[in-house]
Amino acid sequence: MKYTAYLAAASTLTLLPSVAFAQSTDRQGAENTGSDEIVVTANRTATPLAEVGSSVTVIAEDEIVTRQASDVIDLLRTIPGVTFNRNGGIGTLAGVSIRGAQSDQTVVLIDGIKLNDPSSIGGGFDFGPLLTGNIARVEVVRGSQSVLYGSQAIGGVVNMLTREPTEELGVFARAEYGSRDTAEFVGNVSGKFGPVAASFGGTYLTTDGISAFNETRGGTEADGFESIGFNGKVDVALSDNVSLDFRAFYADGETEIDGFLPDFSFGDTNEVSNRKDFVGYAGLNAALLDGRFRNRIGFAYTDIERENINLDTDFVTFEGSGENRRFEYQGVFDASDNAQLVFGAEREESEFTSTSFGSVTPTQDARINSVYAQVNVTPVDGLSLTGGVRHDDTDTFGSATIFSASGAFSPNEGSSVVRASYGEGFKAPSLFQRFSSFGNPDLVAEESESWDVGLTQNFLDGRAQVGVTYFNRDGTNEIGFVGCSADIPICSDPNNPRPFGTYNNIDSVSADGWEFGVALQPIEGFDVSLNYSIIDAFDDTTGNRLARRAEETASLVADYRTKSGFGIGATVLIVGDSFDDVANTRQNDGYFLADLRVSYGITENLELFGRIENVTDEEYETIFQFGQPDRAFFGGVRYAM
Repeated sequence: MKYTAYLAAASTLTLLPSVAFAQSTDRQGAENTGSDEIVVTANRTATPLAEVGSSVTVIAEDEIVTRQASDVIDLLRTIPGVTFNRNGGIGTLAGVSIRGAQSDQTVVLIDGIKLNDPSSIGGGFDFGPLLTGNIARVEVVRGSQSVLYGSQAIGGVVNMLTREPTEELGVFARAEYGSRDTAEFVGNVSGKFGPVAASFGGTYLTTDGISAFNETRGGTEADGFESIGFNGKVDVALSDNVSLDFRAFYADGETEIDGFLPDFSFGDTNEVSNRKDFVGYAGLNAALLDGRFRNRIGFAYTDIERENINLDTDFVTFEGSGENRRFEYQGVFDASDNAQLVFGAEREESEFTSTSFGSVTPTQDARINSVYAQVNVTPVDGLSLTGGVRHDDTDTFGSATIFSASGAFSPNEGSSVVRASYGEGFKAPSLFQRFSSFGNPDLVAEESESWDVGLTQNFLDGRAQVGVTYFNRDGTNEIGFVGCSADIPICSDPNNPRPFGTYNNIDSVSADGWEFGVALQPIEGFDVSLNYSIIDAFDDTTGNRLARRAEETASLVADYRTKSGFGIGATVLIVGDSFDDVANTRQNDGYFLADLRVSYGITENLELFGRIENVTDEEYETIFQFGQPDRAFFGGVRYAM
């Protein structure tokens, strides 16, 4: 109950607002419903935000640069309905939950390419080593989105977009240095040369880090992190209506970690975790019928390699390899000025192998064949409706057909918008859950039904916006780890013993709550966004709260920039208490974090900046025994043209 008073104050301030935000100032606290803001992720095609029925938050490039965030977690933590937990400092294992869903029930994309790791326990994505680097836009869609994005999109979708090719030569560079001997360098070059438009960039970060084992509990050894990454996009215009599209993203990181000692207690260990992520895409785009029928055929590839090494013995304690190959076709047909059809077909092939303390899981694979279609219509001015259906056929749990619908209505050209959406979601059992030494091949898919309804209102010619959203989700067949019993068939198989337990479909879960937000621009150059969320997420089987989901969170992001080029800003995050375990016997106390930042434009292109993270030097944990960064200072320079 440490921060109940703070959260009560935040709820009073924000008992007005949210659905998603991206106002004319590109501030995440507002949806900018009366503007021409375009989002892609919600409908898998460019759509004005005022016509989207789902809950969407956009963090645009201006805000990303202004907030000086080194890692993506720092951006996501202030989005309504989003919570996170992390095993230490930057680089360590981190999960993101949307509206109380499991972290592996989120589809994560980079430039539209799926990042989820087929070799991880639940098939989710580890945000820990993911740096902001050249990410220039983040779109987060909350609520079940499986009709358009397939398996895992129960909580929602996070789509991160790197810098696009530009018509003229574009250059972005940033260098900074700070506490814990942390150094970071980011660079990107873009331009167009005849029919070829391209954007290429790189990122490097090194830091001594903090002890992953909480220093207040006895941790003494700093656990460092080093990462290098590259991103690229190439568009080749073959004609006025046909083009080739190539995208790639690569990250190679080494994180020092802590773990269990010989006596099975948790403490400092001389161990590192190495990880390499590669995603690539190649596609052909063709616009027919004077641009009314847009087609895309492509191949996407994801490869994530992980290994943990005990440096005292040079013994590889864990090794995992996950690959995802995706063949896809998508068509967008504008049937009329007020009717559009989005449809497609996909084949997803996943493969994994792992080794843990010498125990080898041989290569296993799975495939999903899918077709989907969604109709977007505007029957009358101000009213936008969608309806979608998807059918999946798998080699693991049979087939499934799911539906979705949404609507947005504005009687006054976006000044007021009422939104509502309904979506069904599913998550196929991961390869680890089915085929590892703990696996259960009889698992069926997790399923969900979710809906939300919200209202957004603009005031003062768009300089103020408030909104509120209510959401609800019910999930069945949730997969959990259990001890073996006679009623689980795999436990009775003498050829595949499970002495330590296995995975089984055991739980029904539910989550509901409220998301409030407000965005203000009281004077030119001064942008403020406030968000407050209430998330009640429960295991319906036991009645316990789901672990590591705080009931209440609140955030403030404020920045002021003068005409002379001086900027000052702050980010405040307040997180309430949560339970660390499924039995609800151990509590993680809530916490208050505040970051301050300044910047000064020396010229139109060159800027100095600095920040203080965790100004109050708050001591807190998001996971039991794992420490989090204390107060730190950073400064640097950036150049853009």
